Amino acid sequence: MLNLYHIAAYTLFLNNKFLDCWIKPVQNKEMGSRISGFLTPVACLFLISSHSFDSGYILEDDILLDHHIRTFISEKLSAVGINSDPYGIELTTVFILASLTAAAVSYLIVHHLIVRSVNNVLQKANKPLAESLAKYDVLEKLSLLIPIMVLDVFIPLAVGHYDWLAAIFDRILSISILVIFVWMIFALLDAMNDIATFKGITKKMPIKSFVQLIKLFTFFVGVVVSMSILANESPVIFLSGLGVATGFVMLVFKDTILGFVAGIQLSANRMISLNDWIQMDAYGANGTVEEISLTTVKVRNFDNTVSMLPAYALVQNAFINWQGMSDSGGRRIKRSVNVDVTSIRFLSDAEVEKLKSIRILRQYIYEKSRDINEYNEEMSDEPTFGNLRQMTNLGMFRAYINAYLKANKDIHQYMLIMVRQLEPTPEGIPLQVYAFTNNTDWAYYEGVQADLFDHIYSIMPLFGLRPYQMFTSHDARQIGLEQVTSKNAQ
Repeated sequence: MLNLYHIAAYTLFLNNKFLDCWIKPVQNKEMGSRISGFLTPVACLFLISSHSFDSGYILEDDILLDHHIRTFISEKLSAVGINSDPYGIELTTVFILASLTAAAVSYLIVHHLIVRSVNNVLQKANKPLAESLAKYDVLEKLSLLIPIMVLDVFIPLAVGHYDWLAAIFDRILSISILVIFVWMIFALLDAMNDIATFKGITKKMPIKSFVQLIKLFTFFVGVVVSMSILANESPVIFLSGLGVATGFVMLVFKDTILGFVAGIQLSANRMISLNDWIQMDAYGANGTVEEISLTTVKVRNFDNTVSMLPAYALVQNAFINWQGMSDSGGRRIKRSVNVDVTSIRFLSDAEVEKLKSIRILRQYIYEKSRDINEYNEEMSDEPTFGNLRQMTNLGMFRAYINAYLKANKDIHQYMLIMVRQLEPTPEGIPLQVYAFTNNTDWAYYEGVQADLFDHIYSIMPLFGLRPYQMFTSHDARQIGLEQVTSKNAQ
């Protein structure tokens, strides 16, 4: 008979440690000791049972006890006129029903007394932990082990003289214990994942991928042990046979293995976390990371479509993580205005005086005029047009935009602010605005950028500048209309 009581007992002891670990920060030591008080005696009973009912201990004493009980019941039935064989099917059926009744009673006691009491204590001590355990029915699944263990103890005694029936019950009950145990481990891992999410641990490390890996390993061990139970052989025999199928396993679980390795790299290097904004053009992904599993990364794009990326693709291929921008508090504006070259000229003194009415330009005009006058005084012996310096409308406009950005409350003043000329193109001279908004929200950013360039385009005529625009049908109609008007005037 497979003895799994040790496993259950050790699980309960680990469960005690787990609960103590989560209850201590709540500053209620009495509740923590009460939970341990509930679970520790149960674990001790499992340990006692595991030694008391081990096949090496029960073989002779319990068979003798079973014989005395059967004989006693048979004699009592005979005394009332009912003939019954101590080892007949009638008494065996009674023993089986008694075992089922004992299992049902043990389940009711554990479920309605211990489990509910532990849940009530947890609700007061650590509500997030209690909700996570209740969501996945961890304690309820654990309580299912008790009646199965009771059956595993008494059913073999009830049918011990039927070797074939005892063997069948033995295998069924042993596999049932194993299945419930694995089921409980899965639920506990899911609960731990929820707790990690609640505490914000998953923002720094993708816990779910490790949870899935442990589930996969637990399932694999469960399958091997269940096969060994059915075949009545040691699990080592089945494990040794896996060496032949290693190549096949590597082929089938290629994505899982690559994904696991990639998941470790992503976590160790902090390359990606939940709620990060990433962009991966090779897979058409541009959105927020919603889930990181063992083999895939789920990204919800900004158009509400979902992209499922292989975890190893994020390591092998290039992608952009915009989370650094979001955390910095500023989002970059990098856009140019193409200025028509034919509109660039020197400013007259009257135009400079007129521009002094713009408050944010006064300081620049004062300092620039002083520098120009000092330079021109040095060139007073040759006061030709080419030797003297003058202000240009493009330079004044560039200074105005720079001053306007520094006075704008929507622009981040502690990040780089710059207005620069780029290399001339056939579409004019690009005047680039390089600055950062003080909010990274997309809608806010687009609004600030649009308002900024609305103002820039509208203020250009004040400096005598024109934005470049390619020749359109409207321009052709305007030229034709002017020609017709000129001919009519003649």
